[in-house]
Amino acid sequence: MKLNYHHLYYFWQVARTGHLTRAANALHISQSALSGQIRKLEESLGHDLFIREGRRLKLSEAGRLAFTYAEDIFRQGEELAALFASGTRPNREVLRIGAVATLSRNFQEAFLQPLLGREDLELSLQSGHLDELLRRLSAHRLDLILANQAVQGDDQNPWRSRLIARQSVSIIGPPGLATRDGFPAMLADRALLVPGADNSIRQAFDQLCDYHRFQPRIAAEVDDMALMRLLTRDTGHLAILPPVVVRDELRNGNLEDYGALPGVHEEFYAINIRRQFETETIRELMAQPADSFLSLNSISQGRT
Repeated sequence: MKLNYHHLYYFWQVARTGHLTRAANALHISQSALSGQIRKLEESLGHDLFIREGRRLKLSEAGRLAFTYAEDIFRQGEELAALFASGTRPNREVLRIGAVATLSRNFQEAFLQPLLGREDLELSLQSGHLDELLRRLSAHRLDLILANQAVQGDDQNPWRSRLIARQSVSIIGPPGLATRDGFPAMLADRALLVPGADNSIRQAFDQLCDYHRFQPRIAAEVDDMALMRLLTRDTGHLAILPPVVVRDELRNGNLEDYGALPGVHEEFYAINIRRQFETETIRELMAQPADSFLSLNSISQGRT
């Protein structure tokens, strides 16, 4: 069998957009012609490459494998064109990483620290809601997602969630407060900043309060960790937070950690698609010990 690279290129373009009409418009050909070219590729390979979901196209298992090869083939073609155009070979790996928008910036920066400054690597960092990031991952527009919850994969979406770190959640507030020993006595008569109701930290905190029959006095519910950091720093309220969010303030003495809440943790996950081969860059990231990006001494200045 001789592979028709023209057909493969059309498949690659459709797979990147997930939409036949958009790809046809970008390629300046009719939708029917584009569909016919992809059908010929499927016939030559002996496998269906797409699954239709309404107006969108989703890669089949065979399609995901074909897309991986097409990515390498046409990326090298772009490098070849750049080589003859500029006389230099770019030879830069592209790594596309998504992160849940509410995830601590301190955690993200410290986790990605081994990659920062590498001249042979181009990083694309994206943020958004987990559902949207998973769609990009399934469409091969992301290589990895950082999140604070695991997801369950299936045959259609072979996602793999790997726990990369786990940190106790603490009571954080201004330094020098006179607090009573132990939970919940230390929170009596104090206004609290807490994560929003959908956050796993909040759910664990609520369960802890229920167990102790304690009704917290909530000053504000905050979904975004960056805003939570600012409010904790500026309002004088106590906050329910993973220490990594306010690492710089704790290190500088502007805030104080009044102790971990029993049984309340935040977990950090890396989510990708199961592949036969995993890049060396991804393996290096996964091999990092959690202390390297959760400790107060991890590199970070002024991020959350």
